[in-house]
Amino acid sequence: MAKKSTGITPLHDRVIIKPAAAEQKSAGGIIIPDTAKEKPQRGEVVAVGPGKPEEPTTVKAGDKVLYGKYAGTELNVDGVDYLIMRESDILAIV
Repeated sequence: MAKKSTGITPLHDRVIIKPAAAEQKSAGGIIIPDTAKEKPQRGEVVAVGPGKPEEPTTVKAGDKVLYGKYAGTELNVDGVDYLIMRESDILAIV
């Protein structure tokens, strides 16, 4: 429901997420080149829409969440990457 630093207000059950940075090293200490990095599947909720009348949103700005690998639509606002997705695409709050 809140317009945050993005300047974008999501509608209905949409959520704006700032993805976490991709891992720079593997668990074994090997540096991963940019072309081989996987898309992050976790991030922080930046803004939340009001929800639908019959089902309000359950996440709030500041929550750390896990989402599907190919969930959401990428957008870039003032040089910062965000994802916008439906709340149902979020798998868990961590």
